[in-house]
Amino acid sequence: MRCPYCGENNDKVIDSRATDEGRAIRRRRQCEICDKRFTTRELVESQVRLHVVKKDGARVPFDRRKLMLGLEKACYKRPVSAENLEQLIDQVEEELLSRHERDIAAAEIGRVLSEQLKGLDQVAYVRFASVYKQFRDLDDFLDEVRGVLASAPPDSPQQGRLF
Repeated sequence: MRCPYCGENNDKVIDSRATDEGRAIRRRRQCEICDKRFTTRELVESQVRLHVVKKDGARVPFDRRKLMLGLEKACYKRPVSAENLEQLIDQVEEELLSRHERDIAAAEIGRVLSEQLKGLDQVAYVRFASVYKQFRDLDDFLDEVRGVLASAPPDSPQQGRLF
């Protein structure tokens, strides 16, 4: 493994442990040249590679980081932890993999993700839905908010009321 500090390929593993419910290995390493420490993660490559089919028909590899970026924007200044977002992405990815399809429409990924997000935080859901559903005007936005309010459970202690 190349040291990110000096670029040399001479390190030793100090600590290893399983993460992500055994799907990855986190290794703490120390460069024997510059003595700096760094962390690496090894992920098991899944046999099934998901591809996202965009609106224009283009196929791109499924990328968890893109989902995380969208969720981070939707959850900006909301009481949602990064751990909750990782769990949400894990749930979405597991659901998509359980379908045994290699190609999944971007709109379907957005639908599954938004449904999971609705249970986590109503405000973040509305923010995400406004982009995913491409609201054209304020009426579209208000219709979605009314739908969330109508289907919301009575005052959950984990999230505040939308309005």
